[in-house]
Amino acid sequence: MGELTFFLGLQIKQLQKGTFISQTKYTKELIKKFGMSNAKAIGTPMSPSTTLDEDKYGKSVDEIMYRGMIGSLHYLTASRPDIMFNICKCARYQSAPKESHLTFVKGIIRYIAGTVDYGLWYESLNVFDLKGFLDADFAGDKIDRKSTSGTCQLLGKSLISWHNKKQSNVALSTTKTIYMVVGNCCTQVLWIMHQLLDYDYA
Repeated sequence: MGELTFFLGLQIKQLQKGTFISQTKYTKELIKKFGMSNAKAIGTPMSPSTTLDEDKYGKSVDEIMYRGMIGSLHYLTASRPDIMFNICKCARYQSAPKESHLTFVKGIIRYIAGTVDYGLWYESLNVFDLKGFLDADFAGDKIDRKSTSGTCQLLGKSLISWHNKKQSNVALSTTKTIYMVVGNCCTQVLWIMHQLLDYDYA
């Protein structure tokens, strides 16, 4: 059968020093699908100062189209954790999307148009050093004042797990916000550790 080179939209390139996973083909098809092949690429998926809200009085856009864009981009996060936060942010407005939300989604597509070859590099490892990183804002959502958590786990220098989600409860302080995301991160680290034990790698 030979080496695995393609799986569920993932392009897999196996080299002597490691494995590179990307979705270049899928990315190009996505850009073409939404009519943005000639759009000018930008350097970041969203400005750090960007704030999205409900935009209650903004002009509505096609919900089906908007949801299709969000779903297509979300599938891309299988190899593109760099757009995870932005997609999750825009996904909150799928029930009543406005032009302002669509503009930000198109901005993400313009960003991936300039980074179609980005992906994940998994170096061949002899040492399995598992690390977890986390962060959270405080009351970042203007409507319900809930915070957003983000975590990632690395094995050696390779990113193997990532997560971004709005917290289910309203935290009353930055400390409580961090406690919540610490719990999520540690839970994932423990799960990975058990998987490594099952594979006799830990």
